[in-house]
Amino acid sequence: MRWSWKLGEIAGIGIYVHATFLLIIGWVALQHWRLEHSAAAALAGVVFVLALFACVVLHELGHALAARRYGIRTRDITLLPIGGIARLERVPEEPRGELFVAIAGPAVNLVIAVALWLWLGLTQGFEPLAGFGVETGQFLRNLLMTNLFLAGFNLLPAFPMDGGRVLRALLATRLTYARATELAAYIGQGIALLFGFVGLFYNPFLVFIALFIWIGASSEAGMVQLRAALGGMPVSRAMMTDFAVLSPTDPLARAAELTLASSQRDFPVVDAGRVVGILRQNDLFAGLNRVGHGTLVADFMCRGFEAVDSHAMLSDVLARLEGAECRTVPITHGGSLVGLLSMENLGEFLRIHGALAPRPPKR
Repeated sequence: MRWSWKLGEIAGIGIYVHATFLLIIGWVALQHWRLEHSAAAALAGVVFVLALFACVVLHELGHALAARRYGIRTRDITLLPIGGIARLERVPEEPRGELFVAIAGPAVNLVIAVALWLWLGLTQGFEPLAGFGVETGQFLRNLLMTNLFLAGFNLLPAFPMDGGRVLRALLATRLTYARATELAAYIGQGIALLFGFVGLFYNPFLVFIALFIWIGASSEAGMVQLRAALGGMPVSRAMMTDFAVLSPTDPLARAAELTLASSQRDFPVVDAGRVVGILRQNDLFAGLNRVGHGTLVADFMCRGFEAVDSHAMLSDVLARLEGAECRTVPITHGGSLVGLLSMENLGEFLRIHGALAPRPPKR
């Protein structure tokens, strides 16, 4: 994600913080300063937010490590002002798997809350949770209650939040995956409307959450419908077969000439019959702007690509295209490059496929 800085890695998963995260830090510090006019109070507020977002990282790691049990890799975890996002390569196909992955995050928050309650009980005496409140100065109590809130809030059936994914998993035991997603998205958007209405009068932050839920539900529902439409179709049906290739030793001027002479945006870079990179259009423009047309293609090509066999299913490749560093995938057959697949020509294929689909007879 752009404007993100890497903090480190946990269990091989990169942890990033988005630049907008600084807004929540500044806002909390300002609010505490306005209330108590004390630098110590402002610092305490910032420390609490950092502790809270450490719990958010553990929440997302719960999802990531649960997904790893199903052979699903997590690309990264990014902290935003509204929380954290773990980018999984895909969602488990079986409802039981999605249920396990979805519930793992809130379960982590519950474990943290129980651990804090036990610690407070051993050090200060056990008290019922009903006596706990968000009181100034009660750091661990506040953290305990906030973790309980995070667990409960995330389990609301507002797709694509954790509770919405739990709902979809339960619906998918009786319905098709696409229909279950559609229903979960409708319910999620209904809750988003409720959040937005309440937020207009009581808490503007709920409006941002409502927008996140609405957009996320629409986007994921559309993506699932797209995968359903591509089901059973091999990559060879949609790949582009008329394309130009570059050599790592070609100058960027050669790529510029090919770009002007055709509608091709990205170029596979082939060395000794093997694909070694993809020169993306943005990288081409960046190279021309920074160092000129004489620089070698090898200096600006994208190496983070994954070739796909021509017999692979389009629905599987779509998941790779969504978050891949290179949005153009080389298609091979027997080790030889036979085609390219990108989101652009995949969209063209779907439009043509839809136009050619048989229509019901008019009555």
